[in-house]
Amino acid sequence: MRELRQPKGLHKFKEKSMHARKIAVVTLSVSLAFSLSACGAGTNAPTAMINQVTDGVDGSITTYGNNLNVRSVLLVMQADGSAVLVGTIVNENSTPDTLIGITVNGIKATLSQPIIAVTQNSAIRFAGDTANASAMISGLNAAAGTRVKVQLSFASAGELTLDTIVRERSGAYANVGA
Repeated sequence: MRELRQPKGLHKFKEKSMHARKIAVVTLSVSLAFSLSACGAGTNAPTAMINQVTDGVDGSITTYGNNLNVRSVLLVMQADGSAVLVGTIVNENSTPDTLIGITVNGIKATLSQPIIAVTQNSAIRFAGDTANASAMISGLNAAAGTRVKVQLSFASAGELTLDTIVRERSGAYANVGA
């Protein structure tokens, strides 16, 4: 019987073929990883778009030794075109501060007190069952679903401007206002 021999060069062909397969597997794995993780979708991928989970917006002033936190701020429109501010302010600094004014789209809000003391770890709540302050913005006439600029002015911390949503007076906000 005759012994079968491999043709010359077949061994090198098999090595090249194995090497090409390895490269193909690695390339396929990397491309699948990018496409399945949405990294290949770029900066406009739906997973990169951050949505606001709640209606209210948050902000803080943490510069120059201040630590004021403003939470869940929104406006509720009233039938007469005015709006009521909803939200909470907490001063986490040991030094007290004072809320000296609020403006919405350049309209000065009427506060329940001319100045509102913001002491350490005490919450200033606008609207709701536990409210201890109020702010009414007369003549705002903003449509529900739009956004307006709310500017809060503090004696020590300075100003904080928030891009705030306007809600209609219904649902959870049906009892907000006069």
